[in-house]
Amino acid sequence: MNEQIQRHLAIIHGPNLHLLGTREPGVYGAMTLAEVNALLHERAAVLGFTLSIEQHNDEGAIIDALTRANGTVAAIILNAGAYTHYSYAIRDAIAAIAPPTIEVHLSNTAAREAFRATSVIAPVCRGSIAGFGVWSYVLALEAVQLLGSSS
Repeated sequence: MNEQIQRHLAIIHGPNLHLLGTREPGVYGAMTLAEVNALLHERAAVLGFTLSIEQHNDEGAIIDALTRANGTVAAIILNAGAYTHYSYAIRDAIAAIAPPTIEVHLSNTAAREAFRATSVIAPVCRGSIAGFGVWSYVLALEAVQLLGSSS
């Protein structure tokens, strides 16, 4: 893997994340998606990463983003939103590509409604980080940094 790919990550935000800042701020926080993305770019730069960031409400678009990232990034950070709990198509896409995927969630999905406790994508992800608000994404960046330094 060339150095440029080793330092490039994809962040894929799933459905309804474009509503951050206004959608249930008690659950998802008050930061807008633009503010979250700015924070991620800032933290990634400190860690020596560049980012490609996308947000999609459509399941097929998320699958397209995952497969497009194959061979072009060192890792993928994915918040699949509600698709986490039932999208076997997204699960299969993650399983079919080479870059490790880290599942993130702003809220602690295990402490919410019963249907949110199950992630069908977790078994094919490198790891899962949930419940830390926007810091879940930052922790995922740190995890990628640690994974890279341990190889």
